[in-house]
Amino acid sequence: MRWAVSRDGLPKRMLALVAALFAALPLIAAAQGAALAAPGATGGGSTGGGTSSSWDYVALGDSLATGFGARKGYVPRYRDYVKTDTGVTVKLTNLGKNGWKSTDLLNALRSDTNFRGAVGGAEVVTWNIGGNDLRAARDLYKNGSYGSCGGTDNQDCLRASVETLKSNWQGITGEILGLRSSTNTIIRTMDIYNPYVDEDKGADSWANDGGLNDFQVFEKYVDDVNAHIAATPRDTNITHAQVYVAFNGASG
Repeated sequence: MRWAVSRDGLPKRMLALVAALFAALPLIAAAQGAALAAPGATGGGSTGGGTSSSWDYVALGDSLATGFGARKGYVPRYRDYVKTDTGVTVKLTNLGKNGWKSTDLLNALRSDTNFRGAVGGAEVVTWNIGGNDLRAARDLYKNGSYGSCGGTDNQDCLRASVETLKSNWQGITGEILGLRSSTNTIIRTMDIYNPYVDEDKGADSWANDGGLNDFQVFEKYVDDVNAHIAATPRDTNITHAQVYVAFNGASG
């Protein structure tokens, strides 16, 4: 099962929700004072000057970015919103890869010339990543009768996954900002939702944790990652869509 497709069969609603959340964000935060090239305006991220009536939009991420399991994913939906809001032609390059984890995306941004060239020439960049990192660790934890996650509480793999994801998130952000400035580029990301609430509330995979169900264990790691993602705009002027709250509700 891909992270983008919950066992409740929600991919279409989820991906429409993400696109709507992205569209609700200001195209350019007022604090940035950005000057992207609009139709008939001088400038443009990759053009180096001149008149630009089109923008390049590069999407990065996992199966959410590819739109796996949905008729139309959030990426083409967001492209359409940008076109409607600005009047420019938006050329989409979707570099999302099903099943990718944060390490895969970071490595691509560091060493893949196709990724680096595409991002470097884009006026719009979006990315999502991390769901598959957490899912893999959750799967190990839920095989709890064997202690496969590690540690006396069977949560070592969850802790390690979160630390790796947070480190990779910083690296991904740094690579994107090294290729495009947030002062003249629309750069958007999102936090991570939890599609396993009902399933995990009814499960207790590890008996030696004081009676916590799997949701109570897993949720704190999702919250930790999302708090890290939420801190990104304060440092980089990159706005994130709050997918978790919209999908899971304030209580998770």
